[in-house]
Amino acid sequence: MTDSLEVFVSVDVEAAGPVPGEYSLLSIGACSVLHPEDTFACELKPINGNFDPKALEVSGLSLGQLERTGLPPVDAMRSFADWLGTLASGEQSLVFVGFNAPFDWSFVNYYFHRFLGGNPFGFTALDIKALYMGATGCTWGDTRSSKIAADVKPTLEGTHNALQDACYQAELFCLVRGQKLQVR
Repeated sequence: MTDSLEVFVSVDVEAAGPVPGEYSLLSIGACSVLHPEDTFACELKPINGNFDPKALEVSGLSLGQLERTGLPPVDAMRSFADWLGTLASGEQSLVFVGFNAPFDWSFVNYYFHRFLGGNPFGFTALDIKALYMGATGCTWGDTRSSKIAADVKPTLEGTHNALQDACYQAELFCLVRGQKLQVR
């Protein structure tokens, strides 16, 4: 994590459903893992009216409200890319870190490509769940955030607010990566 060529960025999103393109990205929260006070957050206008009621219930977000107050997706992604550009320079590469990273990365990747033509993170993401499983030898079922939190004891907690969750995930990542965990 101290390798100066890699800049770890914890990213969390809230979305209107499970699939990018069919459902809208609604909010993005991100922080530098090593400097979690360095943050980015925005809410986006929906790209369509599709939604899974459970997704909106979990996030507490409203498509109607976001249509009025959210950023146009191109502006949101440009702002996110600009912020990411302040974190890495020269030879450094950005590393997307997420909890269940395939979900969050799929939305971020789709939106970067659709609205800006490319993803500053490239084609990969680092998943905290998989990292924990590899570090501990636990089962996939034991990679739920509540199980990991009981083991590594973070001070923050997840709330389904994208920025707060990004900061929580950054703490989980540091604790999992920094601990000398026993294989179970």
